[in-house]
Amino acid sequence: MENDSVKVQTVLRFNKDLLELIKEKAKSNKRSLNNYIEFLLYKDVGEIPNQDTIEAIKEARSSKDLEPIKDLNTWLEKI
Repeated sequence: MENDSVKVQTVLRFNKDLLELIKEKAKSNKRSLNNYIEFLLYKDVGEIPNQDTIEAIKEARSSKDLEPIKDLNTWLEKI
């Protein structure tokens, strides 16, 4: 499994006016510029499943013995 805490430095170029707007938005959200950009990117591409999730999805789709969940609270009590 990958180490999610590893950070890699990279150079990005932004339109000056856009960068100022991003900085203002980050500040209003009490985030650093880096954290705010990372937050936005995770919102956009962070939904991509990792390898473990991909395998679990394949397993779930291939199983014919799955029980449908009709009531989430009842199901959660079972596990």
